[in-house]
Amino acid sequence: MKNLKLINIFFAMLLVVSCSDSFVDVKSQDQNSDDYFNSEADYQDALVAAYDGLQSTYVNVMLGEIASDNTLCGGESATDVPGFQEIDDMRHTPNNSNLRDIWSWMYGGVNRANFILEFQDKTDFPNKNNVIAQAKFLRAYYYFELVKWFGDVPLAVDKRIQFGDQFTIDRTPKAEVYAQIEQDLIYAAANLPYTQSEKGRVTKGAAQALLGKAYLYQDKFAEAATVLEDVINNGPYDLVTETRTVEGLEIFPIFENDDENNIESVFEVQYTDKEGAGFGCLQCSEGNVAVGFNGIRNYTGPVFESGFSFNVPTQEVVDEFEDGDDVRKNTAILDIDAWASATGATFSTGYEHTGYYNRKYIARKGDLNTGDANLTNPNNYRAIRFADVLLMAAEALNRGGISDTRAQTYLNRVRRRAFGDTAHDVNFTGSNLTNAIYHERRVELVGEGHRFFDLVRTGRAAQEIDGFQAGKNEVFPIPLIEIQLAGNRWEQNPGY
Repeated sequence: MKNLKLINIFFAMLLVVSCSDSFVDVKSQDQNSDDYFNSEADYQDALVAAYDGLQSTYVNVMLGEIASDNTLCGGESATDVPGFQEIDDMRHTPNNSNLRDIWSWMYGGVNRANFILEFQDKTDFPNKNNVIAQAKFLRAYYYFELVKWFGDVPLAVDKRIQFGDQFTIDRTPKAEVYAQIEQDLIYAAANLPYTQSEKGRVTKGAAQALLGKAYLYQDKFAEAATVLEDVINNGPYDLVTETRTVEGLEIFPIFENDDENNIESVFEVQYTDKEGAGFGCLQCSEGNVAVGFNGIRNYTGPVFESGFSFNVPTQEVVDEFEDGDDVRKNTAILDIDAWASATGATFSTGYEHTGYYNRKYIARKGDLNTGDANLTNPNNYRAIRFADVLLMAAEALNRGGISDTRAQTYLNRVRRRAFGDTAHDVNFTGSNLTNAIYHERRVELVGEGHRFFDLVRTGRAAQEIDGFQAGKNEVFPIPLIEIQLAGNRWEQNPGY
């Protein structure tokens, strides 16, 4: 789904499309929706716009790590991107601009999906269910982000939220939001194939995996286990086991630019470096903004490019890796001092420098990076990996009291890839197995934006995150401006 070129078309849109070799190049202009959705091409064009909103989720991924115990905010100084710094210290308020970005951008995605679904019955064409299923998946994806971050949120189904609606629409209990997410994903899974003709499109496996995650977040362990095991047993996915040596370091090439959409990728957010952006409009970028933000400050040397030294891994998460887990650690964490010593690279240290960088998502040489420096990196976000599916299934089976034996099988499948042997297999049961799964999720998924929410949903955040206040920080504050625009009718989340 590369080469998307869209302007911000929040409530009304018409997109005129020309094909490209991987997805579509898009030019956009506003048109009256009453004169739209008259052909399959109209639906496909609007669907591209709904996908485009995924590119703004880079901030969700970064802050999912910064809010946790995996990384520190970093940057140039304590005042560099104040909203990030506040979340790192658990002192964020309803005026946090980055939280408002998440709210606004995710609702932008919801509105784009709902635009299609509002007119889903207007025109028939072959395989229309596939298009509608993709739109429902995207709506579910955006709402899942919203409910994770903010709890109860306004729910709109098959209609756009337009100006004035904020005076009548209320925050919907998160249980009802999850029910809609489930309904959308069940439909998507039933109407999508495991393989689409174009890379980046939603598939049956992606819908099933996100459904399993939504169940897991609600402690619906039996339902989660059923759908996740279906993906494991019937989907076309596997773990990437080949390794590659880069400047003397052996890694799994899961996160390299040339290895996108691989056999382990259940769903990826697609990025390109062919359309630039600037700091005044980060959401305009078609590239992965987080990659530049995560990058090495003032770097000169092989393989990588410079960046802004945000989201730096802590010594604690580095120490979480076991002896013998070197290839996985090399894949996830760049020890910049060791790297500089081995390669002659130079760099400077930023605020909260730990000596480590998120190797999964830092800038590589060879990217075009059109526009301002390192705001348009092409590295896709691996939103759902098969390793995550295996570990979610293991957790559901174990915590649901269903089968520790099957849970061990899925957990050890991930560990055998990491260690390259069976000597590190886990044979724990009960709560010891639960803790082993939690450990594995941390080291396997570090840097991918899941840690904060894993800690919250399993009740461990207060003991692991400095400054976390139980009863408050499980969710983030509704942006104050949104409450004001709704006529001050919405109650703020507790503690804010």
